[in-house]
Amino acid sequence: MIRNLSAEEFLKEAVPGAKKKEDNQQFLQAANEIINEVRNHGDQAVRKYIEKFDGEAPETFLVTDEERKRAWELLDKKIITSLQKAAENIRSFHEKQLNNSRMMQVEGDIISGQLYRPIDRAGIYVPGGTACYPSSVLMNAIPAVLAGVEEVVMVTPVKNGEEIAPILAVAADIAGVDKIYRVGGVQAIAALAYGTESITAVDKIVGPGNAYVAAAKQLVYGDVGIDMIAGPSEVAIIADNSANPVYVAADLIAQAEHDTNARAFLISTSSALIKQVEEELVKQCDSLPRQSIACAALQQKGASVLVDSVDAAFVIANKLAPEHLEIQVNDPLTYLPKVKHAGSIFLGHYTPEALGDYYAGPNHVLPTSGTARFSSGLSVDDFVKKTTFLYYSEDALKEASEHVINLANQEELAGHGRAVAKRLEGKQ
Repeated sequence: MIRNLSAEEFLKEAVPGAKKKEDNQQFLQAANEIINEVRNHGDQAVRKYIEKFDGEAPETFLVTDEERKRAWELLDKKIITSLQKAAENIRSFHEKQLNNSRMMQVEGDIISGQLYRPIDRAGIYVPGGTACYPSSVLMNAIPAVLAGVEEVVMVTPVKNGEEIAPILAVAADIAGVDKIYRVGGVQAIAALAYGTESITAVDKIVGPGNAYVAAAKQLVYGDVGIDMIAGPSEVAIIADNSANPVYVAADLIAQAEHDTNARAFLISTSSALIKQVEEELVKQCDSLPRQSIACAALQQKGASVLVDSVDAAFVIANKLAPEHLEIQVNDPLTYLPKVKHAGSIFLGHYTPEALGDYYAGPNHVLPTSGTARFSSGLSVDDFVKKTTFLYYSEDALKEASEHVINLANQEELAGHGRAVAKRLEGKQ
């Protein structure tokens, strides 16, 4: 069910940079063609590709207020309550990330500081069609709204021009999304990046998607901002002999059921636990609705690794820099300082990753494929620009002038030095 690898084998296979990344040229080429056509032909091109990939195009892309209101009537009240409670937790967590503009230095005639300003418009991509992910709506929209983004718009695909899933419409209302468009795929990314007759361009695009959507985000980056280029989702579980094999197996399966490229890893100090987890994987997969997907992911991408100590497990985990890191050991909080690189950390035997995916509050949009070595999960900061400011009086400029001119001359940029000197000519 899951391969047993030595630490050396595991690091060679799983750690970023150990092997050549999958060639995505076919996705980039296909996405580039669609993007160029949308840039040149706007709504007409968007409709063309909706009809090609999703069947009949909707009469209008914009989801009406009536449709959004109707969604509340169609959705089970218990689900609405769960969405509202999850949103409360997400909002509460992200509110603490807010920063205010401030003076950072006031010294004599010198003032410097930093302004925090939200971006004007943010676009959220939410997968749809055969599956829908209301958690993605909450996780992407709530930080944007808290940051003060003027307009938050959402795009999501539908089949044959139908209404969007009620749960997505309700989640959008709860999160504070201003507009929803029934558009998905590369054409949606292109419309958000460059605008069409119906869809106004945004400043930043966030949210998950398939390989073509990821390629499209990569291509439009620079003309607009993006959150990240996400790879396959992944979890690494560090477990000692105190871990419950039933829980560990359940968490590995929860990750593996995403898709066949999902990566689920167990790093343990106990050979007995590894064996018990393998037995549990077989047992639990038998009753899983997405059994074929989970089994393929576990067999092809999953792995278990036996290590000599918990410290050795953290050495491997830090090289892996996983999207999700579960620490299922005795007294897990004492090991938190050992984590150098991870997207999000789940501590203890009763903190499954699923809590973070849906409910607890921390964001589930996280760096994958080892990028946690240099990047972070989505936050309020992703929707805010930081602009520094500076004020010098004439006397303060006089005091600094010699040093600025010296450095400008060393770089052979005489005009820089002259910009200072001209202000002081004829002044004592």
